[in-house]
Amino acid sequence: MTVAILLLIAGGGLLLVGAEALVRGASKLAALLGVSPLIIGLTIVAYGTSAPEMAVSVQSSLAGQGDIALGNVIGSNIFNVLVILGLSSLVAPLPVAQQLIKLDVPIMVGISALLLLFSVDRLLQPSDGVILIVGGVIYTLFLIYQSRRETNAEVQSEYDREYGPTPLGKWTWIINLACMAGGLVALVAGSRLFVTGAVSIAQALGVSQLVIGLTIVAAGTSLPELATSAVATFRGERDIAVGNVVGSNIFNILTVLGVTAVSSGSGIVIPSAVLNFDLPVMVAVAVACLPIFLTGNVISRWEGVLFSGYYVAYVTYLILRAADHAQLGLFSQMMLLFVIPLTVVTLALVVIKSRPGDRRSAEEQARLPSDTHSR
Repeated sequence: MTVAILLLIAGGGLLLVGAEALVRGASKLAALLGVSPLIIGLTIVAYGTSAPEMAVSVQSSLAGQGDIALGNVIGSNIFNVLVILGLSSLVAPLPVAQQLIKLDVPIMVGISALLLLFSVDRLLQPSDGVILIVGGVIYTLFLIYQSRRETNAEVQSEYDREYGPTPLGKWTWIINLACMAGGLVALVAGSRLFVTGAVSIAQALGVSQLVIGLTIVAAGTSLPELATSAVATFRGERDIAVGNVVGSNIFNILTVLGVTAVSSGSGIVIPSAVLNFDLPVMVAVAVACLPIFLTGNVISRWEGVLFSGYYVAYVTYLILRAADHAQLGLFSQMMLLFVIPLTVVTLALVVIKSRPGDRRSAEEQARLPSDTHSR
């Protein structure tokens, strides 16, 4: 147990160092290329911080631990939105770019629903994985196309105002690329140490593989996203903070689960508990982003509290379900009959009252460095 705790501490330290290096290198790289931080967050940072999910899920699938592989991705996507965006918005309200609202979040909702559809037969087949991988390639190519369109003098002048003139010498490129590479290595190593320690503790407590995958492994492999988004928020790179989460969720489903399903050979078995509860929760969390993102184009602090509260409720449900607790039915009824309807009504009223003029003031309150990121 002592060794496991030491692994947790060492892993957490590496995650923080790696996140700082990755954000610093990514923001400078964006300045050098004249590409908006949103695109960098959706691609390089999102895919980089999802590397632990890829490694853990593929290894788990090959080792015959399909529940951990599946629970890792589903739990990570739920954790990314409810915890990472929730806690980051508590640090500072997070402005949401128009591209996320019009394109990337609808894509996240669509592929989440597609995964639910693929899972109806209780098996994520290799052919389903191929479809997901192809979708990931198409999405990435589209983002690259978008970034090429955005490389212009207007974006570059924006960076010059924020960071000062950016030197274009080869050493600048080498240093920032090395910074990003070192950050990714630290993130992957840190998450592995963290997950190893966490799983050892959970197994000692007699927790099932599915619950481990949905909670401890999912949280552990999402720590790079958490650390990166938190550091990006503190540094004022809030487009990276939000884009990182949305991009990671898309990457997790299309690429991580796609590769895992193909590499497994026979596919991934979908437990009934996942099909009936965890997958619908993941889809609901993705859908919930739309009205929240629309309220002034900013994720406000009270919405962050709402996100965080729902994650606490989700984990509470998992614990009660794992223990087959007598209060599970009462807890479920309270969520379905009171908490969720009240939340829906509140968000609906906020969206209706939201006006274009309110969006501008909300962004100003969040102290967005410039408006050109939110197209």
